[in-house]
Amino acid sequence: MKQILILLFLFKFSTYAQNSVDISHVKTTTFKADNIVSIDDFGTVYYILNNVFYKKTRTQTISYNNLQLGDVAAVNAFNPLKINLFYKDFNTTIILDNRLAEIFKIDFNTIQPYKNITHISSGFDNTFWVFNQDSQQLELYNYKNNTTQARTVPIQSKVLDLKSNYNSVWLLSEKYLYEYNYFGNLLRKTKNNGYTQLSEDHGILILIKDNNLYFLKKDWSETIPINLPNLLINQFFVTNETLYIYQNQKLQQFQLKIN
Repeated sequence: MKQILILLFLFKFSTYAQNSVDISHVKTTTFKADNIVSIDDFGTVYYILNNVFYKKTRTQTISYNNLQLGDVAAVNAFNPLKINLFYKDFNTTIILDNRLAEIFKIDFNTIQPYKNITHISSGFDNTFWVFNQDSQQLELYNYKNNTTQARTVPIQSKVLDLKSNYNSVWLLSEKYLYEYNYFGNLLRKTKNNGYTQLSEDHGILILIKDNNLYFLKKDWSETIPINLPNLLINQFFVTNETLYIYQNQKLQQFQLKIN
């Protein structure tokens, strides 16, 4: 009987401990941007304002713009030495160095074979991950020698988001969330229960659904709601267990309390 009571207590404790993720408010900063891309470990802010890309450090702000290519659809600053800007309307990606000088331009309209790209994210060395809408495949593309180093099987539903680091890439579709390694091999796959966007940092995944954020455990066994104050989430991202939420020119910073 004593053993049964202990087991019941442990079960209840485990259920309670995994019920939600708490946060603590760190600070709120007024910040004007159309889109905050990311904030790195040194407090450098990468953001877009009036279709101009900015890098703001504690001592200076520098910028890059290319109005001929239209609107910036996505920016990946995971590797600060090779920042990539994706101009979806022109099917083109620009690679910038840490001073925002242009070091490479990839026009997918002119390369062979032609690639119709909808999403892009950083890879290792001279590569990045691209989703080719025509083939419905995620590809690891080497832009220096114009080769595809890895290719997944076709995705059977609309792609919503794409995030990566040097080792893995996460693709969120309307039906499933996928994780692949840098060889393009599928590591995990789980049903998408209404999530529309994700953020990743060191394997930590945060997803959004109906203006609520959820933490995905590393074993992918379940998503756990994050206890947030009542606020409108225009943007969110995570850096070193610090959650940033941007809305109405206010950048909210929270510390995640992950067990």
